[in-house]
Amino acid sequence: MSNYHIKHLEEYYQVYRKSVRDPEAFWEEIAEEHFVWRKKWDKVLSWDFKKPEVKWFEGARLNITENCLDRHLPTRGTKTAILFEPNDPSEEAQHITYRQLHEKVCRMANVLKDQGIGKGDRVCVYLPMIPELAITVLACARIGAIHSVVFAGFSSNALSTRINDSDCKLVVTSDGSYRGSKTIDLKGIVDSALKDCPGVKTVLVAKRIGSEVSMKSGRDLWLEPLVEDAYADCNAELMEAEDPLFILYTSGSTGKPKGMVHSCAGYMVYSAYTFKNIFQYKEDDIYWCTADIGWITGHSYIVYGPLANGATTVMFEGVPSYPDFGRFWEVVQKHKINQFYTAPTAIRALAKESLDFVEKYDLSSLKVLGSVGEPINEEAWHWYNNNIGKGKSPIVDTWWQTETGGIMISPIPYVTPTTPTYATLPFIGIQPALMDEEGKEIKGNQVDGRLCIKFPWPSMARTIWGDHDRYRDTYFSAYENKYFTGDGALRDAVGYYRITGRVDDVIIVSGHNLGTAPIEDSINEHPAVAESAIVGFPHDVKGNALYGFIILKETGESRDRDNLRKEVNQQITEQIGPIAKLDKIQFVPGLPKTRSGKIMRRILRKIAGKDAENLGDISTLLNPEVVKEIKDNAL
Repeated sequence: MSNYHIKHLEEYYQVYRKSVRDPEAFWEEIAEEHFVWRKKWDKVLSWDFKKPEVKWFEGARLNITENCLDRHLPTRGTKTAILFEPNDPSEEAQHITYRQLHEKVCRMANVLKDQGIGKGDRVCVYLPMIPELAITVLACARIGAIHSVVFAGFSSNALSTRINDSDCKLVVTSDGSYRGSKTIDLKGIVDSALKDCPGVKTVLVAKRIGSEVSMKSGRDLWLEPLVEDAYADCNAELMEAEDPLFILYTSGSTGKPKGMVHSCAGYMVYSAYTFKNIFQYKEDDIYWCTADIGWITGHSYIVYGPLANGATTVMFEGVPSYPDFGRFWEVVQKHKINQFYTAPTAIRALAKESLDFVEKYDLSSLKVLGSVGEPINEEAWHWYNNNIGKGKSPIVDTWWQTETGGIMISPIPYVTPTTPTYATLPFIGIQPALMDEEGKEIKGNQVDGRLCIKFPWPSMARTIWGDHDRYRDTYFSAYENKYFTGDGALRDAVGYYRITGRVDDVIIVSGHNLGTAPIEDSINEHPAVAESAIVGFPHDVKGNALYGFIILKETGESRDRDNLRKEVNQQITEQIGPIAKLDKIQFVPGLPKTRSGKIMRRILRKIAGKDAENLGDISTLLNPEVVKEIKDNAL
């Protein structure tokens, strides 16, 4: 038997050594023993980071939904696959068994086929966290359509950009969504987005909030009647190992978002293997990841990873603060959650509230706590460990990215001794390297540098949709023969890794990667704005928040500043989404620039972070005098 379930530290080192000594033999064994294939591969791996080109399990044929659904039916047909916990705690939770989920996915797959969707077509999914979201994703995979899930908090502008970039033919949405005490008009956002999306022929609308929505004749259809009439079985499309499974957009540091393309076989093997080990999942456990399926965390660790292992996975529609700040812990008690995976932002927000919200609930079912989205700070780690895990449930502080498809550096609970703020050791098969500014690898321990990965892993993204040159330039051009993560990291005396944050112009706010360029572009469209620069600054709850330095045109100088601030944030909300709003806006006479005209963000970051005493040498700037003025008026 291959080492599919690692149980102690010695075994981790043993398996890790095997996985890096002979990666092909290692991954072949995992793939062979734990998944069903319609045809075996001809070659385990071929790769070239110069092109870059990576292929795993080439020549194999499979369908990921047969691994997530069909193969469980004989033994787990009546087991809960998806446990849906609604926004409103008074609404009953839904238990969807593997057999029921299989039928729902088949019906939805047939609906998509009836609407002319086939293998290789792109389907945009803009849904709240309701069962239809997971069902639609799996239905696309069933027929070989490529799903592109867009987080239902994005604006119509962000939605239309993503629909057009991947040329989606069909959109699945709902009449609206619940978010705490509010409702959001998702159908209205879709209607607005589709004014600029000539390629979309059909919109399927699920009913969630029961609101009146306008339905465009010939384009919009209610989903429920179509599903009810659809045939309850659907043969799974035969997919090649390297066929695209999904596109998922992530913010770039420059320009438009990047559509990361993940393939069928390697993604399945790696997301399933990491899930099993990093959450130490056992047969009757109830696992809950609080993320949204609109992000990679939801794809890999709510849908595909758990279901490939025959797990019970919780889908949560709500927010941690509604109806009060005890909501997470109420759900843990209610469903006897065993593994709980959330973001540091949520932990910090809850840590600010009274412990009464925690202490009234029984959290004794918890066995593993997880953290995802950004490095967790020490204070939040201790609060989580002491109050939620009661010192008995290890915390897995996971580091990975949309691009990596699965967790890359993380403790394995009950296996790896943990240290607050450290993601600890590379997962099985992952070969990290720290690089210096000159492009040389930094060997040894107690060092820091830029984090790269020097060997391919099965779930890595294969390209950026429609732009392979950008994929190469972004991830493979900085360091020869290595994937550059964009993050800095340090390695301590025992070889543990700590992620120190982005080294490019991407800021992680509440676990969301926000590129500064699109936000600045949005601000600069305001008629009163001449130029802007965005940096991040430390924030107690979000981890980082956004600070905008804005130069006004003459026409804007006489305007009321508070109104201007509101207008700027309104513009960002409309074009990108409320997650990108600025916490602080300082109007400035100029921005510190090099003689070649580059904005010195390093200086702005220090001012925003209240570290303006250590600005270093600014004499070489084009306009050093502007720095004092910005500093004196900092917010």
